[in-house]
Amino acid sequence: MQVKVIGLTGGIASGKSIVSKTLQSLGAAAINTDEIGHSIMEPHKPAWHDLIAYFGQEILNDDLTVNRQKLGAIVFNSPEKLDKLNRITHPHIMDAMRHALQMIKSTTPDRVVVVEVPLLYETHMEKLFDEIWVIWVDNDTQIERLIVRDGISREDAVKRIESQMPLDEKARRADVLVDNRHNIEETIAIVTRNFNNILSRS
Repeated sequence: MQVKVIGLTGGIASGKSIVSKTLQSLGAAAINTDEIGHSIMEPHKPAWHDLIAYFGQEILNDDLTVNRQKLGAIVFNSPEKLDKLNRITHPHIMDAMRHALQMIKSTTPDRVVVVEVPLLYETHMEKLFDEIWVIWVDNDTQIERLIVRDGISREDAVKRIESQMPLDEKARRADVLVDNRHNIEETIAIVTRNFNNILSRS
């Protein structure tokens, strides 16, 4: 079969990593745009220079790495600054993602590839993928998981969630919807069933 590329998205703290790891355990290759985003912010990389030029030296740690907590506190309180952050990082992330996809296609052309993209719809990347999987939880569950995961206040959790497209809207656009409100065994079963559907169609 030709490479089948899944765009994996959802909301913050909805459980994208669990689904991605499950797909990898089933044989899929994985590309994580958050990890790419971290790498392009490393000291003296192009995005690093652009971030300092706009946000200033105060976003840096003593070792010159970007302090993601400080940067997050800035952008999640300002839609304009969040938009600027995305404009700075998005082109670099896209270039690296396309390169990684091309490497997989050239070396293992019969694999399923999952690309984890938290802001897939926000950055209008729908057409890049053969199908889009959305990981969904209800709003209360999302808030509570984010508070526990990041050790932040309820107010900050709500701000971060509201900075993204509503998860219910993403769910309406999905080719495959993964309900991740319940236990991990149920989530794995949903993912496995849908992955096997891809293989049976190929």
